[in-house]
This record gives sequence, C-alpha cells and structure tokens, in this order.
Amino acid sequence: MTAVAACAKTGTEGQQPRLRADALRNRERIVAAARETMVEFGPEVPLDEIARRAGVGNATLYRHFADRLELIHHVTLAVMSRTADRAESALAEESDAFQALRRFVHAAVEERIGALCPLLSDGVDRDHPDLLAARQRLEAAVEAVMGAARDSGQLRTDLAVGDLMVAITQLTRPLPGSNCTKFDQFVHRHLQLFLDGLQAPARSELPGSAATLDDLRCRP
Repeated sequence: MTAVAACAKTGTEGQQPRLRADALRNRERIVAAARETMVEFGPEVPLDEIARRAGVGNATLYRHFADRLELIHHVTLAVMSRTADRAESALAEESDAFQALRRFVHAAVEERIGALCPLLSDGVDRDHPDLLAARQRLEAAVEAVMGAARDSGQLRTDLAVGDLMVAITQLTRPLPGSNCTKFDQFVHRHLQLFLDGLQAPARSELPGSAATLDDLRCRP
C-alpha cells in the first residue's frame, strides 16, 4: 500500500475518500509531467525533473507515488484512458464514420501513445487488473470506431484494432531526446497518408492476419 493510500483510509476499512481538490490537482500535474518527460527523455528520466515540471516538491511526488514503477503504472493508465476517451468522443460527435476514425487517429497523437510500449518495462505488472480493464476499454472503444467505419463501407475489412494501434504507436514515437520541434507536423502528415491506405476498396491484400491488442502483448 502506498503512503497516500494509507493516509486516505478513514471510517470503514478499505474505503478511501476522494483526494482534496489541491491534492488531486497535484497528482494530475505529476502524471501529466511524467508522461511529457518520459516521452521526451525515456522512462528513466530523473524523478526530480518530473517534480520540477509538475511544479511540486519531491516530497509531494513521493506522497502520491511510492516509486518509479507506481508512477509509470498510473501514467500508462492515464494514457490508455484518455485515448479511449478520444475514440468514444469521435464516434459520438462525428456523423461520418470514417471521419470519426480520422479524428481519433489524429487526436491519438496528442496522447503520445507511442510512449506506452517503452513504459511497460519488465517491472510493470501487465496483468494488473487496472491495466487489463483499461486495455479492454480501449480496445472496445477503438473497435467501435473501426466497426462503424467498416459497416459504412469506408474501411477495408481485413484490419483489427491491433493493426491500427501498432501503426499509430510507431508513427507517434519520437526518438528520446531528439527535441524535434516539428514532430507533430510530420506525424499528422504521415498519419494522413496512413489513413488513405485504410480506406475501402483495398488496393492490395495484406500478408498475415489481423491483430488484436492481446496479440501485441510481449510475452516471455
């Protein structure tokens, strides 16, 4: 149990009240800063730098997260949750199914989901219930967007969620420390080329079989 969880317990055993508004803001700032710095410098970025970027002291960071692995765990959850939010919003708000897919793919760039794979290091429990639930929600949200585009006849039929996510991951993974200030400009351009290749009718037959998110998991 982390220190923050232990301190939060009051009343009925096992129940935790919400964090105070200022504590919640600090936690969110730490997670956002961690995502930003880990994308920029890699998962081994000093925690002092994360605290500095978040505008909090080191003690505040450690009150919320016991160690680097716990912080990485919550960064991963945040990225997956926000990416699922993007997919759900695109599907709900766009009248054209392929435009919803296009909107989601470009929005996913802002979440830097290319940082997910490096963050899931050997020390992170990939089978943690929270991560499993987040992955299932993300897969369902993306599949819903793809399914609508597929049903409309605009998306080729030989694709699955894993195919889309691995392409987005590769296209949104800048080299750590590269400091390429025009990164987003190039990514959106290349994503547009990629999206054109997803449209039906397909111009070629893809080798292999469609991939799910589970297929992309690294196993020993």
